[in-house]
Amino acid sequence: MAWYKRLIWFATILALIVVVLGAYVRLSDAGLGCPDWPGCYGELIPTGIEHGDIKADFPERPLVETGKAWREMVHRYVAATLGFAIVLIALLAWRNRKEPGQPVKVPLITLGVVIFQGLLGMWTVTLLLKPVIVMGHLLGGLTTLGLLFWLLLEDARKHQPGVRQVSWPAAIGLIVLVCQIALGGWTSSNYAALACPDLPTCMGQWWPEQADFNEGFIMWRGIGVNYEFGVLEAPARVAIHFVHRLGAVTTTIVLLLVGGHYWRKRHVSAALRTACLAVWAALAMQVSLGLATVYFGLPLAIATGHNGIAAVLLLTMINLNNVASRR
Repeated sequence: MAWYKRLIWFATILALIVVVLGAYVRLSDAGLGCPDWPGCYGELIPTGIEHGDIKADFPERPLVETGKAWREMVHRYVAATLGFAIVLIALLAWRNRKEPGQPVKVPLITLGVVIFQGLLGMWTVTLLLKPVIVMGHLLGGLTTLGLLFWLLLEDARKHQPGVRQVSWPAAIGLIVLVCQIALGGWTSSNYAALACPDLPTCMGQWWPEQADFNEGFIMWRGIGVNYEFGVLEAPARVAIHFVHRLGAVTTTIVLLLVGGHYWRKRHVSAALRTACLAVWAALAMQVSLGLATVYFGLPLAIATGHNGIAAVLLLTMINLNNVASRR
């Protein structure tokens, strides 16, 4: 069991790193730094790829950008390590399934998710950064992180008495947050992060008249379209960005109200108060980074941090659900 706990800790930290690395790769336009999968220009280690006959083997990528190739492959190496760790967690959970308090379903579900996540990673490249796949890949990575974090929480509190019962305010807050994260993924994958370059208005208007909401939210546009750097016209990107802003305002209000709901309760536990404070702190950081991303013109460090804190905010909401659901 000691190795099982260590592996969960290791995998949880690694999953957070993978999420941040994925954001860094996407935001630095390295998503197609390697146009094939699982290798990079036919090599598992992209050393010397610039000396190969790239024009013959990859005519659609006549220019090799070694820096982007390495960023993409480092992300794949770390993700593969995470996948291997999750396989070991699932095997250990199954082997120890008869021991009291040993979870089996969640480790097996996590294994299934990470296998599908690997497929999404492949499709991200082979389908040329199709936004719905990129968004799904982001959500898959966060789902993997969330499941591993839930295992950590359950292991830490498995000896506490009480029964489980869904606490709906926290559950609703989590659902709203996940929807907003999906909107963020859609915004990023369609290169719409700066479609509204002003604050607090969008294109100088509180409700941008030129926004094309129908075009902006077409999920599937067929096979063979290269989405690198985006294919949408400005009005569609404005619509996506604006909806993401509306979602940010809605999510902020909901999470503040959810935390306030538990904070005002009589006989609230110290753990529940701490969980609420953690949500509010992460929320404040996330809103600040979101505003800074637009105000400073999408600097890579701030935009990557915005993605990373979104993952941390998700973890704080999972923790709130875990604490609030205990009776």
